[in-house]
Amino acid sequence: MSEAKLSQGTIHYSESGEGPPIVFVHGLLVDGRLWRKVTPLLEDRFRCIVPDLPLGSHRTPMNPDADLSPPGLARIVAEFLETLALEDVVLVANDTGGAIAQVTAANHPDRIGRLVLTNCDAFENFLPPAFRPMQWAARVPPLLTGTMQGMRFGPMRRLPNAFGRLIKRDFDGAPTREWVEPFLSNREIRRDTVKVLRGIDPRFTFEAAEKLRDFDRPALLAWAVEDRFFKISFAEKLADTIRGARLERIEDSYTFVPEDQPERLAELIARFAREPAPVAT
Repeated sequence: MSEAKLSQGTIHYSESGEGPPIVFVHGLLVDGRLWRKVTPLLEDRFRCIVPDLPLGSHRTPMNPDADLSPPGLARIVAEFLETLALEDVVLVANDTGGAIAQVTAANHPDRIGRLVLTNCDAFENFLPPAFRPMQWAARVPPLLTGTMQGMRFGPMRRLPNAFGRLIKRDFDGAPTREWVEPFLSNREIRRDTVKVLRGIDPRFTFEAAEKLRDFDRPALLAWAVEDRFFKISFAEKLADTIRGARLERIEDSYTFVPEDQPERLAELIARFAREPAPVAT
């Protein structure tokens, strides 16, 4: 892992391959390992960069005064791209990371050349209703910590309101234990996670969607149709909102498309990244 020293703290990231840059953004209570099946399928043609964002599974706490609201997280992504001197980036995101990517593309588009959203928060669905109790618990941090203690055990991580409805295929192969360990073992990671949860509000996704009506770069929605949390109707609404966005439906997958359908997702990303950009009119 490499390190990027940002104004809000240190971001660890992995990098592989050479070529046009693709940056992969994960969601809440996972890390960059979410993309571990996808990047090997792309690194022969692209430079794949995977940061571990401060969303609860990171191993180095951010600065105590770090802004981890959605706009603050978007600024972290934008500063990460700037620190690595990346240009014309394909920004790929999933789950909570999709909301962060929307806010980033809406407010800091300069280094973004293309946007790929897989199943993710959008509009009023930030967070999905099934996960809002976690946000409510964050108002009393010891309650959130107590709630998360059950995640030490495999059967609890399989529950529908944990990882059970996020991964359809090969649940045992996913690093779910490793994803919850930083929160369970580090008080400062818990502090960061509480900040993230308290900052989530649909007004940020609504504001981003409104700005993305004028987004002038190619956008792809690669969406699993079986997802119960981020239904296909949200992808359809995003496709109608983001100018020129294209929707590709993905079968046999839940929310974590990089886990369930890495080959299909990598194929869509590679094809999209190589397409000529439409001529502005």
